[in-house]
Amino acid sequence: MRSKSPQKVVSISPKATEDRLAGLFRQVLEEIGESPDREGLLKTPDRVAKALRFFTKGYDEDVRKVLNGALFGEDYEEMITVKDTVIYSLCEHHLLPFFGRCHVAYIPRKKIVGISKIVPLVDVFPRRLQVQERMTNQIARTIEEVLDPMGVAVVIEAEHLCMQMRGVEKRGATVVTSAMLGAFRTRQATREEFMKLIG
Repeated sequence: MRSKSPQKVVSISPKATEDRLAGLFRQVLEEIGESPDREGLLKTPDRVAKALRFFTKGYDEDVRKVLNGALFGEDYEEMITVKDTVIYSLCEHHLLPFFGRCHVAYIPRKKIVGISKIVPLVDVFPRRLQVQERMTNQIARTIEEVLDPMGVAVVIEAEHLCMQMRGVEKRGATVVTSAMLGAFRTRQATREEFMKLIG
């Protein structure tokens, strides 16, 4: 049996994508019983299309390019921590926002990354449709692959509007996820030092 040939990917301009999205959101407004032609909603489909493109810009970003030119050889083997990076994402189950803070640490082996690059790296994965657990692992694994450190730790604390606005309606509940690799997984003292640093 012959295998199917891969489908050809057709490149679509950002403007064409936004126009198509706006048309779909106009239909959504009609389906929920609204009139997209009333004054307050006339430009809403265009605004939502632009916003969604921004919220999901992580699909167009390559994490290796984010770090390109910012890797340095350095004889340093102590923990480097960047804490309280604010993140915003969309839950892939309901397309509702979740938001919070990300804390990252790594112990270099031979390479360090410019500190200003950690924050944009952390921002790539939230700007996609996500679940918090996967996103936590993606950030940790990327740092591990690029830097080959002795260990990587990532902790994300976030509030999910899909929990607060619908379903269980638990306002103020925080979801905490972590990924501990290398020395952070095998050495309890290292893990405890990181958790103490991020409070």
